[in-house]
Amino acid sequence: MTEINIKLAAINDVKEFVNIVNLYEHDCDITVGKYVVDAKSIMGLFSLDLSKELKLTVHGGDDEAEAFVGKIKKFVV
Repeated sequence: MTEINIKLAAINDVKEFVNIVNLYEHDCDITVGKYVVDAKSIMGLFSLDLSKELKLTVHGGDDEAEAFVGKIKKFVV
């Protein structure tokens, strides 16, 4: 399991992020405050306060997580 802080500042960032996350089989969650949503759900992400920093939790092997983090590095805070 890997935890990363990310920021999705615009609608296009959310769309791009969800498209990238959906390319991978492992589960990913986004947490902000007391709310947790599936990172593969565009509707779930839009239900969150995107003005805040988000915590991404990647549930998968470390090898998969490293490749995934490389793809989303533009969103990493």
